[in-house]
Amino acid sequence: MKKRKWDALSLYMHYIRLSIRSAMEYKASFFLQVASQLLLSMTTLMGLAFMFMRFHSVAGYGYADVLLCYSIVMMQYSLAEMFVRGFDTFAGMVRRGEFDRVLVRPRSEILQILGSRFELTRIGRLLQAVVVFAYGVSHADIFWTPLRIMTLLSMLLGGILLFSGLYLVYAGFCFFTLDGLEFMNIFTDGAKEYGKYPIDVYGEKMMKFATFGIPYALVQAYPLQLLLGRSDCPLYALFPLGTVAFLMVCHAFWRFGVRRYTSSGS
Repeated sequence: MKKRKWDALSLYMHYIRLSIRSAMEYKASFFLQVASQLLLSMTTLMGLAFMFMRFHSVAGYGYADVLLCYSIVMMQYSLAEMFVRGFDTFAGMVRRGEFDRVLVRPRSEILQILGSRFELTRIGRLLQAVVVFAYGVSHADIFWTPLRIMTLLSMLLGGILLFSGLYLVYAGFCFFTLDGLEFMNIFTDGAKEYGKYPIDVYGEKMMKFATFGIPYALVQAYPLQLLLGRSDCPLYALFPLGTVAFLMVCHAFWRFGVRRYTSSGS
């Protein structure tokens, strides 16, 4: 079992090396795409800056607090999009009949789809998020403790799992529609936009949905309270790990779709 897991990891790393090698064949194009990702994400950051020129706080959160929240969500989203992009483009694989070949190969279909697309250009968005995070931390007056460091790491891991689960659901719908359902972008791209503010600013109903529906709050609002010193509850550091259960549900939906897949007819 350990050997199989090691082989799977080695194969995935090989996929990543191939993707990097392919991207470096056209360096000018690659760096232009990285720059475009960086500049596009700057528009949201400028919107935050302009808003806080007029208002000094939102529901008790200052500018540095919001920047910290925004940068963490952006890191979660960028890392998930970088490594799980294959599921976001899965509809094309189904329409072209390529998934039929995936199923007859002696490897996990999830591993093959993950390896089919590695979006290295998203590093531009990730770099911006890291810079904004550093600025937010330096102005948010956070006293770092082992618990808060663990909270930050669990937020990043939980966020990656959350967005990965959403991409998995998006791909799962392709088994029934052949095309991806665009409304799923509300939960992925949309989350990146409204996630720039702590979710509790949107009201109680949104908090309930983001806790018991799609658990954005588990990787953002609750652990952020501990990170910013607004709560002393140590359990908030573990809340992001609740997305493991969400990912299991998403995986069950994916398996349900795979079992009912009868080829696209291409």
